[in-house]
Amino acid sequence: MDKRHKLKITMQPASNRQQLGKRTLVRRRGRGGKQFRAVIIGKLAPAKYPNFKLDEHHIGRVVDIVHERGRDAPLARIQFDDGRYSYVPAPEGTTVGSSIEVGAGTVARAGNILSLESVPDGTLVCNIEKNQGDGGKLIKSAGSSAIVFAHGTGGVTIKFPSGKFLTLDPKCRAMVGAIAGGGRKEKPFLKAGNRAKYMQVHGRLYPTVRGIAQAAVYHPHGGGRHQHIGRQSSVGRTTPPGRKVGNIAPRKTGRGRVKEIQKSS
Repeated sequence: MDKRHKLKITMQPASNRQQLGKRTLVRRRGRGGKQFRAVIIGKLAPAKYPNFKLDEHHIGRVVDIVHERGRDAPLARIQFDDGRYSYVPAPEGTTVGSSIEVGAGTVARAGNILSLESVPDGTLVCNIEKNQGDGGKLIKSAGSSAIVFAHGTGGVTIKFPSGKFLTLDPKCRAMVGAIAGGGRKEKPFLKAGNRAKYMQVHGRLYPTVRGIAQAAVYHPHGGGRHQHIGRQSSVGRTTPPGRKVGNIAPRKTGRGRVKEIQKSS
């Protein structure tokens, strides 16, 4: 009698098969899908200064104030004396028909564009160039402004709303004043649909589910009888991708406490 060995296939129980890990939301976003990218539909034009030379002097007139999709601050459409048009974030007090001066010999008043070396200390500025000729990269959100802190041999020091200081090239240009549209965040969305549209045009994912509210197979913080992390929320910089969630390489965590200095008796 021919004895043949039968292949025995054993399968894991259903409870064990369901415990295989899934990719977390952070890893799915890192792939760069279309749903995670900022949309480019509805954009008008790059919001930057025209490429004038520093020794030139030009006068522009605001012909319109428009809204661009995905931008909080209004844009001013400016027609300059040489015929070219440019879009820049509108400073406070801008109206249709107002004039804006650019270049050498410009007075430091609200709306004018001039180099940082010509702006007095203590002046509010916005739409600041990070590198000479880039058209403005800093302080462009609604209601924001920075302060020209000091002029030195190394450049012009700017104080940002966050409290940080940055020294820039004196040839970098800036607009005097603050960006219009301040106080936009004070109005609540009221409905989830309004917030979803806002997040969509800014390229942000909405809604997002908390890690502790998910199942254990979808997130390291998930699972358990109650919604709790169950482990330390801080992870290292070299943590594997499937576990790298929470406070990533934090310098300090917890409440800020003032240490009392003990006087030596």
